[in-house]
Amino acid sequence: MALVYPVLAQILLTFVMLFATGGARFKALKSKRVRMSQIAVSSEAWPEDVRKFSNNYANQFETPVLFYALAGVAIFIRATDILMVTLAWLFVVTRVLHAVVHTGGNDVPTRFRIFLAGVAVLIIMWALIVLRLLFP
Repeated sequence: MALVYPVLAQILLTFVMLFATGGARFKALKSKRVRMSQIAVSSEAWPEDVRKFSNNYANQFETPVLFYALAGVAIFIRATDILMVTLAWLFVVTRVLHAVVHTGGNDVPTRFRIFLAGVAVLIIMWALIVLRLLFP
């Protein structure tokens, strides 16, 4: 069951980004940097700092979906050894770092390298699962 903990950590990150997005939006509306009528139909009018949070929240439903599926399959086929758990935690760390960079200074090359590292972890997890299925 050790693989469940990084999954829960990734879910926590998603909730953190949800509330951070809501807080940034509320602050922008309260400070009148944007009016309700400007964002009623489209999110393009939100200030850049708010869009960074919103975009990162949306990102939590992209590659993490593959992570959830891989973790579920790994648990189902009992491929939850220390390597798989370590890789799962490594993926979560890349997502946290990605969120920090994205919502902070947003250095795109750094953010992209972190994203690629997370994708590499997912590919390794996938390969391990495939190997486990081919060679039980």
